[in-house]
Amino acid sequence: MKAKIIPIVFFSIPLFFLISCEDSTYREYKGNEPIYMTYSDLRESVQIKEDVPLSNPGKIYFKDNYIFIIEELKGIHIFNNSDPSSPVKEAFINVPGAVDMAISGNTLYTDSYVDLVAVDVQDINNIQEVGRVKDVLPYTVPPVENDFPQAGVDKEKGVVVDWDLKKIRERVTNNPPDIYPWYELDGIKPMSYSASLNSGGSGVSGGGVGIGGSMARFGIKDNVLYLLDGSNIALYDISAKTDPGKLSEFYAGWGIETMFLTENNMFLGTTTGMLIFDITNPHNPLSLSSYSHIRSCDPVVVDDTLAFVTLRTGTTCAGSLNQLDVINIKNLNNPVLMTSYALKNPHGLGKNGDLLFICDGDAGLKIYNASNPWLISANLIYSYPSINAWDVIPIDDLLVLIGDDGLYQYDYSNIQNITLLSTIAVEPQK
Repeated sequence: MKAKIIPIVFFSIPLFFLISCEDSTYREYKGNEPIYMTYSDLRESVQIKEDVPLSNPGKIYFKDNYIFIIEELKGIHIFNNSDPSSPVKEAFINVPGAVDMAISGNTLYTDSYVDLVAVDVQDINNIQEVGRVKDVLPYTVPPVENDFPQAGVDKEKGVVVDWDLKKIRERVTNNPPDIYPWYELDGIKPMSYSASLNSGGSGVSGGGVGIGGSMARFGIKDNVLYLLDGSNIALYDISAKTDPGKLSEFYAGWGIETMFLTENNMFLGTTTGMLIFDITNPHNPLSLSSYSHIRSCDPVVVDDTLAFVTLRTGTTCAGSLNQLDVINIKNLNNPVLMTSYALKNPHGLGKNGDLLFICDGDAGLKIYNASNPWLISANLIYSYPSINAWDVIPIDDLLVLIGDDGLYQYDYSNIQNITLLSTIAVEPQK
């Protein structure tokens, strides 16, 4: 929820308090005071915890029969999904500040506020941090859940992990900058290509990468990890899995939100369109083209010569459209809008064969036959309006969906009889 700027009511203060030889004064108001975790505590916090409920689910990732679910800013839940009809909770990795993740081989990469962390997940019974790159991610703070202003943040004290609503007395200069700072939570996440539902074992294997959803802000190509960082893309060498080394960083464009990788290309969803890069040489992404639309949030997925982009309102991205855009990318140097379809409030999406899965916010999950891109809205196969859907991962004949109230798995091997296999429901925090 975005904090509103509200008037500050000053208490009775003598005039001599307002005029000072130090050109400063004090203000008192009811607001959100930062609660800090020191940097030393942050860097000693990665550990396995028991009995942590799934309360505030975020992004999802799939690899080697395991589902990884972000607990926003808290850590990562791991479920053994060998039997999708009965997933088993295996572990919770406590990682303060976690928003995104990606896995290469048996190493999981995630954000921990300002740090990039590498975690060995080969043995689910012996998960441990094996690498950390300090102070490489933007300093971000959690969102507030009320309409009161936020007090100033002192980065020297550590990272902000929460807020305390109280009366605040602050010393300020007589000509301060904006005294109601608004910090927006900025995240990053993974996305990759293939996984096998038939792999076994007691942990994540040493081969390949996993599969993320369409909200990805991390991506992996060969031994390069890509991280979206505001308007920039940072590249890390992960050939030494436990020692990521920053290769470079470059400006890609304003308002980048999501990343989708194919074998040779990177597609970035931005608040104003889609950017396309050639990553044939993963160490040197080359800009190919861009597609522009009205300002809006927009994850993107790609299938062969078509890109599917959802636009939605009601976010910090602003915008006034809720729709699906279908874009012809046969010529990557000249993407062309083919057609658009009105939706309720679309979020993440996935594509597998002729099937297009769209998370339409509180309108639920919608499954379309998209074999004819000109007739998608006329070919709605199923709709599940009771789910507040956020993102999906289609894997062979299995659909993994995350929403506000938990994780759902569907078997769509028979498109005429899509079956709900299991749910992992959200629980209250303990």
